[in-house]
Amino acid sequence: MADLTSSLQEATLEQAKELGLLPEEFEKIKQILGRTPNFTELSVYAVMWSEHCSYKNSITYLKKLPRKGKHLLVEAGEENAGLVDVGDGLACAFKIESHNHPSALEPYQGAATGVGGIHRDIFTMGARPICALNSLRFGDLKNDRTKYLLRGVVKGIGDYGNCFGVPTVAGEVYFDPIYQTNPLVNAMSVGIVKTNETVSAIAEGAGNPVYIVGSATGKDGIHGAAFASKDITADSVNDLPAVQVGDPFQEKLLLEASLEVIKTGAVVGMQDMGAAGITCSTSEMSAKGNAGMVIQLDKVPTRQSNMKPWEILLSESQERMLIVVKKGMEASVEAVFEKWDLHCAVIGEVNDSGILEYYMGETLVAKVPAESLVLGGGAPVYQREFSEPPYFEENKQFKIENVAEPKDLKAVAKVLVKSLNIASKKWVFTQYDSMVGVANTSINRPSDAAVVRVQQNSDKALAVTVDCNARYVWANPLVGGQIAVAEAARNIVCSGGDPSAITNCLNFGNPYNPHVYWQFVNALKGMSIACEALGTPVTGGNVSFYNQSTEGGAVFPTPTIGMIGLLNDWKDAMTLNFKNEGDAIYMLGTSRNDISSSEYLVKFHGIEKSSTPYFEMEEEMKLQQTVKKLIASKLIESAHDISEGGLFTTLLESAIVSDLGFDVNAAQNTNIRTDAWLFGESQSRVVVSVSKDKVEEFETLVKDLFPCEYLGTVTKGNLVVNGENFGASQEYKVQYDTALEEVLIG
Repeated sequence: MADLTSSLQEATLEQAKELGLLPEEFEKIKQILGRTPNFTELSVYAVMWSEHCSYKNSITYLKKLPRKGKHLLVEAGEENAGLVDVGDGLACAFKIESHNHPSALEPYQGAATGVGGIHRDIFTMGARPICALNSLRFGDLKNDRTKYLLRGVVKGIGDYGNCFGVPTVAGEVYFDPIYQTNPLVNAMSVGIVKTNETVSAIAEGAGNPVYIVGSATGKDGIHGAAFASKDITADSVNDLPAVQVGDPFQEKLLLEASLEVIKTGAVVGMQDMGAAGITCSTSEMSAKGNAGMVIQLDKVPTRQSNMKPWEILLSESQERMLIVVKKGMEASVEAVFEKWDLHCAVIGEVNDSGILEYYMGETLVAKVPAESLVLGGGAPVYQREFSEPPYFEENKQFKIENVAEPKDLKAVAKVLVKSLNIASKKWVFTQYDSMVGVANTSINRPSDAAVVRVQQNSDKALAVTVDCNARYVWANPLVGGQIAVAEAARNIVCSGGDPSAITNCLNFGNPYNPHVYWQFVNALKGMSIACEALGTPVTGGNVSFYNQSTEGGAVFPTPTIGMIGLLNDWKDAMTLNFKNEGDAIYMLGTSRNDISSSEYLVKFHGIEKSSTPYFEMEEEMKLQQTVKKLIASKLIESAHDISEGGLFTTLLESAIVSDLGFDVNAAQNTNIRTDAWLFGESQSRVVVSVSKDKVEEFETLVKDLFPCEYLGTVTKGNLVVNGENFGASQEYKVQYDTALEEVLIG
């Protein structure tokens, strides 16, 4: 057994600071315990009171997000993931989380373990994951390190997901120098469970045994949560041990064993060992059940000998679960894990004390109240100072009149089609298996959101998406936060779904920076406004602060929205591609003289500072209701929302899927500049196509619902704008499909 001397030594203030605790937090720990903690106890508090686990700088504002909805089965924060009723006795469990810091240092394992961790959050609730999504952001792709990060992250996501057997069906990839040092890697998992077979992350029932199951515990990932709660610096490479190592094949075994053991009726509660490992699982499950535990750390299966108590407690080794089992049913549980050839070890027992006691042999190495470690219990809560950054006023000074309109709009189109934020991410998504798994699979047709069948024997489906234009949020967090939610819902609606609820991954810089905290507070206000208006409550998610470096500053505020919507019949899903030559093309919405924060303004004119594009919530709500009615009435052949790149990009993406073209004209007698009409990104607009025989019916229905502009027709071959031939559709398709790979391979 390891030498326990250092683990039992009385902790010092210097050690507390080194572990990321503030002096006043060290004093609070002493008050809670009535004594000075030993080093093991200090390590437990340091990781549980880190930003990553405690949300101490964000919880006040997270609680203000709308958390109630007609489809919700649990409120945000009650379980490992959100749970939404999808009917027929089924529920959807879904969640998104970040793995930013690990991916910045070791992109392959950082991304892979992010995927593994989010899937475990789903199947610990009893749900079988049916699909995965991701949202990725990187710096300048011409930079060799960025290429290394992109390759590693994509391979890590692909290898883990493909081997685990869950399809990756949707996502987004953005590039901007602001993410050079701090890439963002956000992973989302969606699963299905029978409503009467869900499992809670709770410990209760004095005398019930506590099991650790799955992989053995090693030294990987120690202090991972604390590592994720500080800025990236030149010394961060020294934190590589804080990056976990994943094994998708082991996770597949753990998935099947976990779902099977639930059916035995022996499981009281179950929780994934993610951030903070055994410490987190034992404390959160105990606090939720007003219980305590006695844990024998020397009973934990380990990969290395002589591991210290705090190393075992803080290890974030992957593919592990903590399970509380009904006393007397141990044999049935052990038989399941023996069948799947997984570790299944009794490491403790539940009691009614509310105290966590951790032993090595007969030596008590730590004794702490469970409630004192967790969010809403003893963990500290702060509201940081915030102030408006100077750039915000500068953004508001932008005027389109000060930007000269290009004479050659075809040249602009050529630039935008090769912009990496617009061009196809084919190089990325072809490395993901979108059809793996036979029971539940994506219908795999081009649409604004991915559509996935709920079960093989059911017509019901889910529309799923991840969305956030971070430049909009940076330009104006209050409006940008609204747009992030609205665009996610718009993508669900354009795919035939009814938006139901969201999960979010809130990626920001250092919360001690007043300008960053101002972005955070206002972005959440914007999200709340949109969620209330659209009826999409927040089911949970993740806050990732400290995406900031000493060299590059903070990343754009990036509140990634993961949203699900419901379809009663997957055959009613709507796609984005034009179908037939001669079909009429319409734009739902109003063209505006607006190029603010557009890809066009940034990439063609090089202007970074402007406000958000036009957005008005009431208008957005009416648009979405209109699209729903058109799809239900079967009056449209396609629907595609206008986002990055504006109208031209939307038309292009709708045309090139089936090697079609378009001939469109701007409305006459307007004061809108042609560049704004073609490339502006004002919100609440959708391009639809209508077959010739339904044009009259379409126009009759839509005229009383929402502004609608006839654009032109679907053609074969060329792209024609206002009578000018912009070129062959196939030429644009080649550039669109290869732009990313050309830069990456060079």
